[in-house]
Order: sequence, then structure tokens, then C-alpha cells
Amino acid sequence: MTPAIDFSGRRALVTGGASGIGEMTAKLLAELGAAVMLADLNRDALPAALERTGAAAWTAGDVASEDDSERMVAEAADRLGGIDLLFNSAGIGDDLVPLHRQTTARWRRVFDVNLWGTLLISRAAGSLMVAQRRGAIVNVSSIVGLDAFPGRSAYGVAKAGIGHLTKTLACEWGEYGIRVNAIAPAYTKTPMVKDLLDRKVFDPGIIERRTPLARMAETEEMAKAAAFLLSDWASYVTGVVLPVDGGWSAYGAAGDVVKIRHE
Repeated sequence: MTPAIDFSGRRALVTGGASGIGEMTAKLLAELGAAVMLADLNRDALPAALERTGAAAWTAGDVASEDDSERMVAEAADRLGGIDLLFNSAGIGDDLVPLHRQTTARWRRVFDVNLWGTLLISRAAGSLMVAQRRGAIVNVSSIVGLDAFPGRSAYGVAKAGIGHLTKTLACEWGEYGIRVNAIAPAYTKTPMVKDLLDRKVFDPGIIERRTPLARMAETEEMAKAAAFLLSDWASYVTGVVLPVDGGWSAYGAAGDVVKIRHE
């Protein structure tokens, strides 16, 4: 019988670990036996997240900063005794603004945190994994990176770039026993999405009608997908961008999902 997913003895770094998908994934990894280091820009939120997740330690910094990224990875490796698993969840959202009205500063910040931050953390942690000839990385792309979402150019380009980066690193590092995959979440009940809802950037009813499963996702559902890709259950899976989207990317008809009556 195939054993349950077990991360005992594994050492994991989770960026964006103080809230949302990052926090829930850190909690699940810890429950499954991993020693987890949280990393987040929000230093004030980290102590409470540490208690909620059962993680071993935390570090604060900006993933878009090369110095901060290298320092956080070094601190995680020192505190945990190495890094076997990396979950790149740090990211920020954008506003629904057409490209010709976007400010350069805002566009660049969204791009830098989401894509550049993923690259910097992956490069630093990947260097350690190459030396030890093993490791697993899961990045966070988005359905916004799979197809065009008008008004969300910075976020979409960054998330699309994460998909390409994931495939490139999977090919470069496969010979060292390192697997690199990504999840592409649909709208999930995270603080970032709550902020978008509060600012009425989108209508949740439209999202629910457009999604075959007819609801937004829970953070736990994203965490389970990430844990699978990080685990030995996915030992021959690499270079994959897995949509975790309730059927969003499968639906290609016009308008709301067609409701077919079976009664």
C-alpha cells in the first residue's frame, strides 16, 4: 500500500508565509512532518503566523530585493540545517487598470514582487539544492497567467513569466534531482482577494457563475495541491503548471457556465 504523504526530516522554506495560501501551505507541511521556515515582508504578522502554522522559525524581508532574498534563504538553511522544499507564495495583487493608464512604478512593483521575487528566491535556494542534488520547488502562478485578463497586465505578465520560469528551471535542474512545478490558482479566499473584493475590483458573483464548480477556492485546497507537488507522490512530475481552478481554464464557451439539467 502506498504510504501517506510524509515530510518527516524535510526542511521547507515558505515565502508569503504570514497569510493566505503561503500560511496554509506552511501549516500543512508542518502537520505532515516538515520543519518549516516562514518568510514574509510583513514582519509584524510573522509571530502570530508562526504560532498558527506550527512552523519552526521565521524571517522577514522583501523577495524583490536580491540582498533580502539571499539573506532569507541563508537564514532558513542555517536555522533548519538545509532546504529540501521551497514554496514560492510571496506576491501582491494589482488594480483593474488598462495598460495605458498604469503607472510605471506600480506596474514594476507588481512585476518585481511576483516574478523577480520568485526568481531570486529560487536561484538562492536552488543553488543549495544543486549542491545536495535533491529538492522540490513549487511556485505560484495564476489563471491570470494562463490567459489574458484585460486590465491586469502587470500581474498577468508576471504570473505567465512564473510559468515559463518553472519549466526552464525544471529542465535546467532535473539532472540534479530537483523538481520544479507550479500551481495556477483561480480566485481564492485570501487577504489579497478580500482586498480586491472590498475595493470592488470585481464582482464575486461573476466569478462564481464563470467557474464550473460555482465557487471560489479555499486556501486549504491550494495547500493540498502544493503539498502533493512537493511530495514524493509527485516524484516523476516536473515542469508542470497545474491549474487549481475549479474548472475555470477548462471552460471555453461564451458567458456563464451553462447549467445542464439532468433531472
